[in-house]
Amino acid sequence: MAAEGSREVGGSLPVPNVQEVASLNPKDIPHRYIRPTLSVDFSVDQSLQIPVLDLTRLCSDHPSQELAKLHQACKEWGFFQLINHGAAQVIEEMKTATEEFFKLPLSEKMKSGQQPNNIEGYGQAFVVSEDQKLDWGDMLFLMSLPVPLRNMQFWPQNPPNFRATIDKYSKEVQKIAMMVVSLMETNLGIEAQKLRRAFEDCNQGIRMNYYPPCTQAEKVMGLTAHSDATGLTLLLQLNQVQGLQINIHGKWVPIQPLADAIVVNIGDIMEIMSNGEYRSIEHRAVVNTTKERLSIAAFHSPNMDTSIGPLSDLTKTTCEKYKRLTHKEYVTLVVNTKLDGKTLLDQLKLTH
Repeated sequence: MAAEGSREVGGSLPVPNVQEVASLNPKDIPHRYIRPTLSVDFSVDQSLQIPVLDLTRLCSDHPSQELAKLHQACKEWGFFQLINHGAAQVIEEMKTATEEFFKLPLSEKMKSGQQPNNIEGYGQAFVVSEDQKLDWGDMLFLMSLPVPLRNMQFWPQNPPNFRATIDKYSKEVQKIAMMVVSLMETNLGIEAQKLRRAFEDCNQGIRMNYYPPCTQAEKVMGLTAHSDATGLTLLLQLNQVQGLQINIHGKWVPIQPLADAIVVNIGDIMEIMSNGEYRSIEHRAVVNTTKERLSIAAFHSPNMDTSIGPLSDLTKTTCEKYKRLTHKEYVTLVVNTKLDGKTLLDQLKLTH
């Protein structure tokens, strides 16, 4: 979750490095990672696939058909894959830098380790108690935009090109996110620039994920089922190992990695601001029995001057469906809540 003053709003409790746990004794899984009920919650529908949208068509002189596909994807799926986005080269550079970072010795990676009461750094996120179940994955989370919010103590200096690469990537992916926000604004019928202004100088956080293989993959979870608390997420599936699944009508649908595509999903803030017109979707990451999986998620939230609540353009003929919070109130709530489906968003729904 990208957040202003991340040192002020809370952090995650320290936990063992999963990559190290997996390498020391791959057949002996510590009990905090084992989820006894997981096997009964594993109904997977391989037949469904999320929509694929073409950014070139969306930005063409005659985008109506592709815009309609985007609107439907945001309303019914909350997820889509974006192709022809023009960022292929920087994506390849970012993939390489991320893979090289996770190959480093643990002692080197821990130079970027999380600190108490801070959400940034190398470790695991949303660990708020000593007895909660843990995810089978490690992550490096960095505040990347706006630039003045960067805390360089967490930015790895090894591999040598890492900082320059993530700087370039963060700015490129933010441009794509802003294009998508503008297209959503058009589809929602919002006053021109109103939604876009909220996301200008947006808070962007980048989370790089490493999921080690697990011999008992059916008993662990790479990333707990949740909806993203931010506005818009742009995700790269790095190494073509399937693991991302979304919950559609009670069934888990796997997102097959598509070469050079960016997976885009609606976050809770966008659901709130659209007054429920667009939906954030519960999703999770499962792990592979023999292969590691890597991904990079870039989270985009409105700037800190934007309060979190439904846009007035969308409540003229219908009641507001969500509470209003200051940005800091919202961020504090998010950072100090463990991942658990859409329970956080449920807390913010109004009953009429």
